[in-house]
Amino acid sequence: MKTELNEQYQKLGISEAVLKFGNEILVSLGERFREIDEIAEYNQLKVIHAMQQCKVSEACLLGTTGYGYNDLGRDTLEEVYAKIFHAQDALVRPQITCGTHALALALMSNLRPGDELLSPVGKPYDTLEEVIGIRESRGSLKEYGISYKQVELLPDGSFDYEGIRAALCDKTRLVTIQRSKGYQTRPTLSVTRIGELIRFIKEIRPDIICMVDNCYGEFVETIEPGDVGADMTVGSLIKNPGGGLAPIGGYIAGTKECVENAAYRLTSPGLGKEVGASLGILSSFYQGLFLAPTVTASALKGAVFAANLFERLGFPVIPNGTESRHDIIQAVTFGNPEGVIAFCQGIQAAASVDSFVTPEPWDMPGYDSQVIMAAGAFVSGSSIELSADGPIAPPYAVYFQGGLTWPHAKLGILKALQSLVERGIVSEKDFA
Repeated sequence: MKTELNEQYQKLGISEAVLKFGNEILVSLGERFREIDEIAEYNQLKVIHAMQQCKVSEACLLGTTGYGYNDLGRDTLEEVYAKIFHAQDALVRPQITCGTHALALALMSNLRPGDELLSPVGKPYDTLEEVIGIRESRGSLKEYGISYKQVELLPDGSFDYEGIRAALCDKTRLVTIQRSKGYQTRPTLSVTRIGELIRFIKEIRPDIICMVDNCYGEFVETIEPGDVGADMTVGSLIKNPGGGLAPIGGYIAGTKECVENAAYRLTSPGLGKEVGASLGILSSFYQGLFLAPTVTASALKGAVFAANLFERLGFPVIPNGTESRHDIIQAVTFGNPEGVIAFCQGIQAAASVDSFVTPEPWDMPGYDSQVIMAAGAFVSGSSIELSADGPIAPPYAVYFQGGLTWPHAKLGILKALQSLVERGIVSEKDFA
């Protein structure tokens, strides 16, 4: 079987040297993979239990049209999300177009003119800069008289508690905590660390709303931000919780008041959660959520494999090969644009869809520098599927994530390495 397997890799353009090096890395990862599988098993049971408690039925898989009144499947799905994310209520809708939209909705519905938004974890993800008004944009929070302040993390990645204490003021209404690193080289925040930060803030001002941007973090651990006091947990369905099947959508899980505010902003005052047809995609939402724990585990294995492989080759990686994982993203710093581009082109070549396409950097809306994105996905832009991207700007780091199955994640990393070898950025002599 080993010979036949190697032949399949060769058909896909993987040299014997690259495959041998990859398999050498894998030998040391057995225990890490077992731990990932245990977390996936726990989360799988958690999802099943929530579905059973909420009495998910075949009727829940049917859609509605028009106003969407009395949509059993939509309302039940929101109950399931509330249980999984330890929240009073949830808003889970196809009308929420992406993660940035979900975050903007949560912010705009719970902030009022004269309020201040605080980020105690430094700069937010690039696409939120225009939402907030850090970069001028029509319709931003800044245009509505909502101010913004941020406190940088300390050089070792820890929270600047004294700086946060000083930044909190009477105007501070909402604190946004980004779990994942975005296009930065800081550590991803564990749910435990997020809980410590929330407790610190609530001890000073119990009335402050604490929102967590949970993108890329769902089901990576056995607990979620709602378990440690978050008032809102926000994410995208074309990332982890959609399991690769959700074709669109986002979620907000949190206190009843916060979720109701978001629902009134999404639809209309007076209508809120009562309207919003689910059309014909509820079965994808339910089945995707069911598969999400094991799909996330596959992506995590790919991230751990990538960290160990590229660390062995001498590239800076965050997290490193042995650190605990709190999201599915793996950052690899090349120090030059050629490395970022070669890596992404290798990932694209491993895709099932559009493998023949060559990604190039471009001026993507919402970003302040050119970005290259590799994603041959069944759902356009789905970053729980095998994908990689990065800004063409110092320190020239690429951000790899996804893989609906572990074998696909493995192939993607090997193709990325093969691409670097073929362009002379990495030498096969480095494998020794």
